[in-house]
Amino acid sequence: MSFFEAIILGLVQGLTEFLPVSSSAHVQIAQQLMNLSDLSRPQLTAFIATIQLGTELAVVGYFAKDILRISSSWLSWSVKPKTPMSSDTVLGWLIIIGTLPVVILGLLFRDFIENDVRNLWVIAWMLIGFGILLGVSDLVGKKTREIKDLNYRHGILFGLGQALALVPGVSRSGGTITVGLFLGYSREAAARYSFLLAIPAVLASGLLQFFASFQDLTSELLSATVVATLVSAVVGLSVIHFLLKYLQKGSFLPFVIWRLVVGGWLLFMLSTGALTA
Repeated sequence: MSFFEAIILGLVQGLTEFLPVSSSAHVQIAQQLMNLSDLSRPQLTAFIATIQLGTELAVVGYFAKDILRISSSWLSWSVKPKTPMSSDTVLGWLIIIGTLPVVILGLLFRDFIENDVRNLWVIAWMLIGFGILLGVSDLVGKKTREIKDLNYRHGILFGLGQALALVPGVSRSGGTITVGLFLGYSREAAARYSFLLAIPAVLASGLLQFFASFQDLTSELLSATVVATLVSAVVGLSVIHFLLKYLQKGSFLPFVIWRLVVGGWLLFMLSTGALTA
């Protein structure tokens, strides 16, 4: 993989990680279109997981004040657990609880996910199916709840929505946002909580995949991975800012249309043999 190819993949990751369109799907499609057949499946999995660290660094940077406030509140309560919990302490617990489904299911089905479902046929159908679900949730959701209205039952449901993203093509933000909209949360609140909820899981997954597959990465591929990760971080920071501002008035319809178009195009390319799963 050349540095130019790494930059392209980093751009794709940064542009799509926070939009509900599935970054892993778009990175895998881009890899196919650029004919990077020299990458083995373990190398591709490690590459995608590692460059996701770049976009999560963007989240950490963007929400640094929120993260520090929530963490300090949660730690203070942990030292004195008999004191009443503040809203930030509760939010800290909700993030922990919401992370459990993706951790448990990810560990249980890791080999199956990496070796059996990570193919373009699955991605195409997931892009279409969950695109329709996102559209329906955006249409019927009441959009009256904010993050302060989160409770433990909703936290678990958000977590299950995030766990759906273990299947390529679903989208981590798409899964959690769809659940949030069905639960009646506003578009911005669902997106904001989705970003916060993803931090522990993606950082842990990226580091785990990196250290587990480090030996599979050649020095050239490792350098390319670092470049792609840095690019994804810079681009991802801009996308977070854009999306949260856009969702104050805009709907998810453009992203639904994009998922349907890409999914339909992918099915056509696979059926004609122009792309291989």
